Amino acid sequence: MAKAARPTRHDPPATPSVAVRPGAATLREVAELACVSKATVSRFINSPEVVSPSVRERIQIAIDHLGWVPHAAARALATQRTGTIGAVVPTLANEHFATAIQVLQDELEEKGYTLLLGCSEYDLQREYRQVRKMLERGVDAIAVVGEGHHPDLYALLDQRNVPCVSTFTFAAKQRSICVGVDNYRAFYDATNYLLGLGHRRIAMIAQNADTNDRAAARREGVRVALAEHGIAIHPAHMAEGFWGVQEGRRLFSQIMAAPIEAPTAIVCGNGSFATGAMLEAMAAGYDVPGHLSLIGFDDFEVMAELPIPITTVRVPSAEIGRRTAELLIAQLNGESDTQSIECEATLIVRESCAQPRAD
Repeated sequence: MAKAARPTRHDPPATPSVAVRPGAATLREVAELACVSKATVSRFINSPEVVSPSVRERIQIAIDHLGWVPHAAARALATQRTGTIGAVVPTLANEHFATAIQVLQDELEEKGYTLLLGCSEYDLQREYRQVRKMLERGVDAIAVVGEGHHPDLYALLDQRNVPCVSTFTFAAKQRSICVGVDNYRAFYDATNYLLGLGHRRIAMIAQNADTNDRAAARREGVRVALAEHGIAIHPAHMAEGFWGVQEGRRLFSQIMAAPIEAPTAIVCGNGSFATGAMLEAMAAGYDVPGHLSLIGFDDFEVMAELPIPITTVRVPSAEIGRRTAELLIAQLNGESDTQSIECEATLIVRESCAQPRAD
């Protein structure tokens, strides 16, 4: 019987008629079906650009026919890469973290990477444990939120020589490569906007800054802007909490119930606080912005849809996710000139702020 002719690199690909063997296919079987060497299949998996298009197509047809999945551990041994990138965020309940993670995942997937995700719930010990576990799984790079972390986190990453990007933050002095907004400047500018309207009794609903460097920077931006006008926030007008709409409602009520003259404006440290404060203000019958102005942060979607749309600082979370992917991959590609990226925080003026009434 005449033997079937062996396809050459110039032959058009054909759909194999070979029956699929029960059980997991092997690299050898893929190579035999595609009429190439095992080394060529390995090159196709690890560096497809070095394999000719016609051979790539033949190998892909064989892989699809056999249902072969490359073994991640074997691939990692060959490339010193696992093709996974880790990211730890405080929470996915925050609309902006969720958006950034979605975009980050999409961008990484286009480049052939898989995202491994952790949520720390603003617990620095938990974040550190999650990063360690990701490193044990061999992630190629890590993204975290902010620069306030467990004291050993950056040393651990340096020891393992794992690239890192700190997201949602940007400042003059940085420990790592960062991408995000300047939180200090954003709140400095927002406070000056209220001062420009004529407000002098300004309160703040602030997120706890003990484990949140972004919250600390926002608070400092408010403090400095007021200090430049000879103003300090009364302790009773500085309300601090964790996160969430209900927390925003509670802290708003706490400020307004203080036994001192009420503020004419409140700066809210995040979008959930601003939303909660507005809901509580409306429920309690306060005239916004007639007797009380509110300004927020993040620009969650709901903030524009309330009966009184909230003036806010908009954070470009999708851009932060996209830029994070760019910075991580640039470092993995050995680009030595990788620089931090500042994203623009934009003041969106809506209907919740006005000049204070003379009465």
